[in-house]
Amino acid sequence: MKLQINKIVFLKPWFVALLLILSCTVYADAIPEQQFNNMSSIDISTREGGKVVAKLALDQPLVNVPIGVSLSNPHRIYFDFYNVANGLGRNYQEIEEGDLHSINIVQVGDRTRLVFNLSGLMHHETVLQDNTLLIIFKTMGERHNVRSAAHFAKGTIEKALNSLLDIDFRRGESGEGRVIVDLMHAGAGIDVHQQGEKLVVEFIDTYLPDNLERKLDVVDFGTPIQIVDTTMQGDNVRMLIHPTGRWEHSARQTDTRFVLEVRALTEDEDEIVQRKRANGGYIGERLSLNFQDVEVRAVLQVIADFTNLNIIASDSVGGNLTLRLRDVPWDQALDIVLQANGLAKRQTGNVIFVAPSKEMADRELLDLEAKQQVAEIEPLITETFQLNHRRVNSISFEGMLSNRGTINLDEISNTMTITDIPVKIGEIRKRIRRLDVFERQVMIEARIVDATETFSRNLGVRFGVQNASKAGGNRIGVSGNVAGSSDLAAGGGVVTGGENLNVNLPAAGAALIGGPATLGLSLLKINNSRLINLELSALETDTKGRVIASPRVVTAHGVEAIIEQGDRVPFQQATSSGATSIRFVDAVLRLKVKPLITFDNQIDMELSVNQDKIGQSVNAFLPPAINTKQVTTKVLVENGGTVVIGGIFERNENNVVNKVPLLGDIPYIGHIFRNTSKRDDKRELLVFVTPRILNETLNLQ
Repeated sequence: MKLQINKIVFLKPWFVALLLILSCTVYADAIPEQQFNNMSSIDISTREGGKVVAKLALDQPLVNVPIGVSLSNPHRIYFDFYNVANGLGRNYQEIEEGDLHSINIVQVGDRTRLVFNLSGLMHHETVLQDNTLLIIFKTMGERHNVRSAAHFAKGTIEKALNSLLDIDFRRGESGEGRVIVDLMHAGAGIDVHQQGEKLVVEFIDTYLPDNLERKLDVVDFGTPIQIVDTTMQGDNVRMLIHPTGRWEHSARQTDTRFVLEVRALTEDEDEIVQRKRANGGYIGERLSLNFQDVEVRAVLQVIADFTNLNIIASDSVGGNLTLRLRDVPWDQALDIVLQANGLAKRQTGNVIFVAPSKEMADRELLDLEAKQQVAEIEPLITETFQLNHRRVNSISFEGMLSNRGTINLDEISNTMTITDIPVKIGEIRKRIRRLDVFERQVMIEARIVDATETFSRNLGVRFGVQNASKAGGNRIGVSGNVAGSSDLAAGGGVVTGGENLNVNLPAAGAALIGGPATLGLSLLKINNSRLINLELSALETDTKGRVIASPRVVTAHGVEAIIEQGDRVPFQQATSSGATSIRFVDAVLRLKVKPLITFDNQIDMELSVNQDKIGQSVNAFLPPAINTKQVTTKVLVENGGTVVIGGIFERNENNVVNKVPLLGDIPYIGHIFRNTSKRDDKRELLVFVTPRILNETLNLQ
């Protein structure tokens, strides 16, 4: 025991906290076994559909079902059982059932942790049956049909999926391409792998909004990335990145933000990459080894001397092997030796630690436990942050604080005071530095044009025969009106007998100011004193009008803004008690917009434009009608560009003919037995929108 402690201190001096864990283990061994629930067996079976079921038998029923925690790189799921002892008699179990290949069992004090080692991401469910706990593992592609049907039918998120909020692209200081993805929740399952000459990013169980499902052409940024294509595939989001040239990538995830960088390689780096590709991923100098039944430790010593690295082997590393390797990279030779003996390695700087695989996993778990214990006893510090551009209540630190961390927001001074361990304070400081930036603003101007054009033409005729008396000379009187009596000539001819019209079909439009234009003609035959009166009437009206409204509003990136102007019309309505109340209805000009600035300085806008006017009342007992015009849409516009987001065109044509039956159908002559009315009304509504990005000085960019 003393030798083991000295070795641990020699390897990692800060591991003194592990002594507490080891002492707890010794103390747990001294506690009577009947105080613990005992885990007696683990049985693994495969069911229909590729499901793997782990059946855990315990002496007593569990009080609480443990919660599984999924980890990646490598993929694994672990469960913590409190007040449960390891009664299996082993700490490791080989499985090889589907994607489940092994189980590690680690007991620390009164807690036993089961670590299920997986080949890929898997779902899990737990079912408690008396003294038995069933853990069901399913591959990520499996889904219940009912849930999938609900998702596609309604087009909404019916289950607890994560969601992409934004996809941004930027150029780094060294010319690297940077894809930034904002997610709704932290801890999303993300798989990044290379597929040929392309990069594939899979967001597991993630929803992609329609506005983000698109292909981004980022060639103009001058980075190795040419195209970023994001699509929805089942319940996952697939992002396909097309780089060019020689490149390497790196990915990181912090809270709800995922960042992928693709960097162009220098000539020296390109040579290393080519060597790595030629050697199956290995870049070490080549060596040759030829041993017969030699100890593993001796081979490790040879590799350490060749590479000038420090290789430290655990006490449990042993056994002999025979190998013959000629002209292979040293890192490949090291992997061959380790794989042949069930060993694993962890490298820190120029020190490589070698141990059996299960022991290495146990050590990592103990390291994690030690860090957690250190965090529980580490002194707290307090730091105050002053925000310059964001409100303190607009930034969330969910999941970033430790169990002992607290945060206090002061909205008056726009400051936040955070008390936590130094590591968490540093993470929060980085997040504030990244988010407390100037919020870009957009000015949106809308022009609403309501154009009208009306045209009408009316033709008609009236004629009749009248008796005329000669009052002084033979004359023909021309008059523009046949109503009543009129003087036929300056000599005093008088028409008698009233209107006496045979056809009375004048042009419509008497209600108009001035009435229709008329032309009257009276013909007098002297020998029998007969007078023929003829009146032609015509009206042609052409009206054009245009109403322009231009609302304008300024808002920040991603913030909805509303501007409206108009009237509120009162409506009287009855209540359930029999009384009456007054309700107001808006008749306003309203512009509602929510802009999002894209990576290439285009504006993605959700727009709603209303132009309501007070109309005429149907009758005296009802309030006036509200004439409504509305356009709601979503458009992508370049900075300073103008787009027509909607147009309503109305055309009303009306032709009316009033005529005397039969006579009105006679060619040519029939025109004096009928009148015609033609009307053509046109109305068009157009909405023009122009967004402009403002810079930090609130001037147009």
